[in-house]
Amino acid sequence: MRRPPAFVRRLGVAVAVVATLLAPSAATLWIWTPDASDVQDRVHALTDSYGVPMLGENDVPQLMADAVVAVEDEHFYSHHGIDSIGLGRALLYDLVNVCLCEGGSTITEQLAKDVYLGGSDRGYNKLASLALALKIERLLTKRQIMADYLSEITTGLGRYGVTAAACAYFRAPLHGLTLGQYALLAGVTQAPSLYDPTVNPEAAAARRSHVLAAMVSERFITADQARSAEAEPVLDRGPGRPGC
Repeated sequence: MRRPPAFVRRLGVAVAVVATLLAPSAATLWIWTPDASDVQDRVHALTDSYGVPMLGENDVPQLMADAVVAVEDEHFYSHHGIDSIGLGRALLYDLVNVCLCEGGSTITEQLAKDVYLGGSDRGYNKLASLALALKIERLLTKRQIMADYLSEITTGLGRYGVTAAACAYFRAPLHGLTLGQYALLAGVTQAPSLYDPTVNPEAAAARRSHVLAAMVSERFITADQARSAEAEPVLDRGPGRPGC
């Protein structure tokens, strides 16, 4: 009998490890983590503390949402808070490379981490974020989860929320941006200190290209649209901008 390919064997080991780690504590996690009924109140308190507006579910432009999904959570619209494929892939990578390099976190998990866990998903908090993500998905629509996440996410050095970032980088309201600008905002969030265009425009441009390529791969935009967006200036803050 032929042995399964090495990748399949490794993935099987990863899945087994995940099951072993999560099964005994699943019931405890569900009981001991908050019920998430106050998630909206927590997001509101967080955005108030940052001095930025809290977005409603109809306040996020579709291209903005598409860019974030393409680069951060490609299964966002089909999972229930946990992306088992992404989690297994991340765990397999960590096992093979003997590190804690890949997070595998969904947008919902990241929201849970920020509003319930003080921004940390290390150790027990990683498991807690899984339970909280499942609870949040039972309460909120995908559009509201996206809006909450984009309201409070870090978007630069000392800057929070995509509304404030749109104002700072482009001197324009969130609904007045171009495809390239939405792609840049989506790319900044994963490493704000590195991709902040006011600090490192070259890195921001490279990251924007990565986001646009992901959007093409997910069929949110065409290759021609991506090429046009890449030709845009990284920062457009001239006197002709509409203002915030």
